[in-house]
Amino acid sequence: MGPGPSNVSPRVLLAMARPTIGHLDPAFLGLMDELAAQLRLLFGTANRMTIPISGTGSAGMETVFDNLLEPGDTAIIGVNGVFGQRMVANAERAGARAVTVEAPWGEPLDVGQLIEVHGSSPDARLLAVVHAETSTGVLQPLEELGAYLRETETLFVVDTVTSLGGVPVEVDERGIDVAYSGTQKCLSVPPGLAPITLSERAMDSVRARKEKVHSWYLDLTLIGSYWGGERAYHHTAPINALYGLHEGLRIILEEGLPERFERHRRFGAALQSGLLKRGLELLVDERYRLPQLTSVRVPGGVDDVAFRRQLLERFGIEIGGGLGPLAGAIWRVGLMGETCREEYVTLFLSALDELMGGRA
Repeated sequence: MGPGPSNVSPRVLLAMARPTIGHLDPAFLGLMDELAAQLRLLFGTANRMTIPISGTGSAGMETVFDNLLEPGDTAIIGVNGVFGQRMVANAERAGARAVTVEAPWGEPLDVGQLIEVHGSSPDARLLAVVHAETSTGVLQPLEELGAYLRETETLFVVDTVTSLGGVPVEVDERGIDVAYSGTQKCLSVPPGLAPITLSERAMDSVRARKEKVHSWYLDLTLIGSYWGGERAYHHTAPINALYGLHEGLRIILEEGLPERFERHRRFGAALQSGLLKRGLELLVDERYRLPQLTSVRVPGGVDDVAFRRQLLERFGIEIGGGLGPLAGAIWRVGLMGETCREEYVTLFLSALDELMGGRA
């Protein structure tokens, strides 16, 4: 019940135990086509370049920044937590100039300020924000930014690592050019793959680069040849990990996206209500709270590390602590995918009552 990885369905684990076949086997190539179609439904897009990158969510982030940015480019990046900071680090490693728009951790980015900064740097190659900031539990509004950037040459990049499969992403509807994610959060698949999607104008930008992508392994013009019609060998795909993702996506689509989003909303609200009834303080304003990741302030006089250790040892429940300036100040409680169940909400609140001894 932390910020990831989430619990994994036995169906996914069984799928991953299937015999390994070749990465150019006709049966595996058919599975690749099905995976791409499943991911398009999940992202809400018709983008042809919608694939899983061989690597964790961080590899998806690095793929995006390495392919889109060249030395001297400008990248406008919203920073209101750890993962905004990591986008800045990736942009700078690609040789770009990172222009940051910051907000206090636990608050959303000011969309008006982002638009204003873009007005001062209209030639920016991309503007990037985190949709669901895992370090704080903030859900960032996207619609206004997407509508604005549609009319510009700047690409709209969104980190959906913690949002995909838990809340609507709607890439095409919201004007998102590029999104990347990970498997270990709301998809409830073991870590190791990073679903990404790029619009045609984003791929045009990649193809128009003056320099080759610095990372051979993450070069989308090469990876795309393997996932596209050519099926040109690039790297040995992680066959069994892809079996797992395929099954995990089948589970999601069997449930139905509206039903899945409603389940996360309902049990996230139940957890947050239970915490508030116990006198605990939540970090994020109700309007911007993620249902699948709740940040609660550590009560005064409670030892953060000792509490989490007891929670794990006595009740078998793992939650996350705070990062950066929030280290020791908050707990991060996840209800993602397979973990988003009523019985886990009840178990956590009961454990909290016992460990806190009625004091909050």
